[in-house]
Amino acid sequence: MKNLSDKINQLKKEKNAVILAHYYQEEAIQDIADYVGDSLGLSQIASTTDADIIVFAGVHFMAETAKILNPNKKVLVPDMEAGCSLADSIPVEEFKAFKALHPKHIVVTYINCSAEIKALSDIVCTSSNAEKIVASIPKETPIIFAPDRNLGKYINQQTGRNMLLWDGACVVHEAFSIEKLLKLHAQHPQSKIIAHPESEMHIIDVAEYVGSTAGMINYVKEHPKDSFIVATEAGILYKMQQEVPDTELVPAPSKEDNTCACSECAFMKVNTLEKLYNCLKNESPEIIVPESTRKRALLPIKRMLDLSN
Repeated sequence: MKNLSDKINQLKKEKNAVILAHYYQEEAIQDIADYVGDSLGLSQIASTTDADIIVFAGVHFMAETAKILNPNKKVLVPDMEAGCSLADSIPVEEFKAFKALHPKHIVVTYINCSAEIKALSDIVCTSSNAEKIVASIPKETPIIFAPDRNLGKYINQQTGRNMLLWDGACVVHEAFSIEKLLKLHAQHPQSKIIAHPESEMHIIDVAEYVGSTAGMINYVKEHPKDSFIVATEAGILYKMQQEVPDTELVPAPSKEDNTCACSECAFMKVNTLEKLYNCLKNESPEIIVPESTRKRALLPIKRMLDLSN
């Protein structure tokens, strides 16, 4: 692995490339990445990088966002099959028809969607800034929120809005078992439950803190003497544990019987260090976004970034 890492670092220098990795990537990829973050943080980095090549170790919609922000840079992904169940839950033609039924609504879309869906939006958000962005819209203005119904319900609860929600969800964040979670908490009563807002409401209702992946890491850093049960994709535990090495972190249990008894994103785990090396070496697979789509998708993303700065 070290030899492969050395080769990747050499290629980065030769090609003036930057590697962006999401917290849910495998440990070896997080270790070699120039930046590890959540969707908002990585979008902000992608909007300012001076690299010629961006290798996005995450899922497809994240790399598309980087390309939308950087039309003149080459954007690569280790594996084009690294998709997203949430992005898949909002087909373009169906959403066009849905939007047409509600012409007076502002469209706020969670960043976990395709470039085509972003192009149909008025403003994009992430789990880090969704509440702030929705609160910035006048209360009398009706809103369509897509695609994540769980995040939408949570934002409705936090803001007192009644947004019209698209019926999409993330299979990873809907995989947590409330029964197993409560049983685990009974075994660790001193532990605080922290959860991602893509989780179902019965998980959110028992959480001490609800926030984005970056928000969860920051919360744990602020309370290093506590212990935590963490309800999001298990890949976050690697970076989180590095930040608080003496803090007990326990992954929230999944409904499924699997090897780690936690919830993992199969799409995120499609990427490997070897695929990352090959993609940088061969400069493929490359993300291509049609220019007409890119221009329309850029405006709602820029609106998000402006509100987040």
